[in-house]
Amino acid sequence: MEICVRSNQKLVEVWLTNEERQDTALREALDALYQTYREKSFLVAVFQSGGQSLTDVTSDLLCHSRKRLAQLEARGAG
Repeated sequence: MEICVRSNQKLVEVWLTNEERQDTALREALDALYQTYREKSFLVAVFQSGGQSLTDVTSDLLCHSRKRLAQLEARGAG
């Protein structure tokens, strides 16, 4: 787990590995951290490791974006 506090932005980033995101005790222990920072008007963002290949998911996202851009350009040209 990695916790990054960005005081100037009033933001707390909590990064969890795949193992950590499945650890119920750890997740419950983080509730105190969330509450502490919420009381200080910080936004707490939790990032969880996924179960899919980053390469595959990124490739799918890029392909979708290219198709969407092509559709929008085709509508604008017609």
